[in-house]
Amino acid sequence: MIDTPPPTVDSESLRRTYGCFPSGVVALCAHDGRNPIGMAASSFTSVSLDPPLVSVCVQDTSTTWPRLRASRRIGISVLAEGHDDVCMSLSRKDGDRFSGVEWGAAAEGSVFVHGSTVWLDCVVDKEVEGGDHTIVLFRILGVQADTTVEPLVFHGSRFRLLTGA
Repeated sequence: MIDTPPPTVDSESLRRTYGCFPSGVVALCAHDGRNPIGMAASSFTSVSLDPPLVSVCVQDTSTTWPRLRASRRIGISVLAEGHDDVCMSLSRKDGDRFSGVEWGAAAEGSVFVHGSTVWLDCVVDKEVEGGDHTIVLFRILGVQADTTVEPLVFHGSRFRLLTGA
C-alpha cells in the first residue's frame, strides 16, 4: 500500500508539481508595424488536425498578450536546443526582449525565431477562460518544421537536453 500525502493545494506546491512534467517552450511573436512583440510560453500543445489547431495558456496578468492579440497573425516558434538565452530574453518583464534574438517577419506580421524546430503561422481562433490563465486556441495557416533540430525542453525549473537511447 502506498501512503497518500495529505491534500494540500497551494501555489508553491502546484508550481513544484507542474515542474515535474517536461514541456517544450514556444515563442509567440508578431510585428506591430514598428517593432516585434513577443513572449515565451511552456504551455503549448497540439489540439486538432482538422481544423489545424494548437493551444497556449497565457497568464491573465500578461501585459504582452493584449498587444499580441491585436495582431493579424502570430508566429509560434518551437524553440530549439540552445535557445535558452532566447527564452530568457523573451520572458523579460522590462527592456528589449529581442536583443540578441535572431528573427524574421512574414509579410502578414508573424515573427519567427531563427533556428527553431517548428514555425507555425497562426491566427487566434478562440479564447477560453481557465482560472488565472486564458487558454488561446490558434488556427494554423502555415507550417515549417525541421525534424533534425532538437527542441528546447523545460523541466524542474531549468532547461534540459534530450538524450537518445
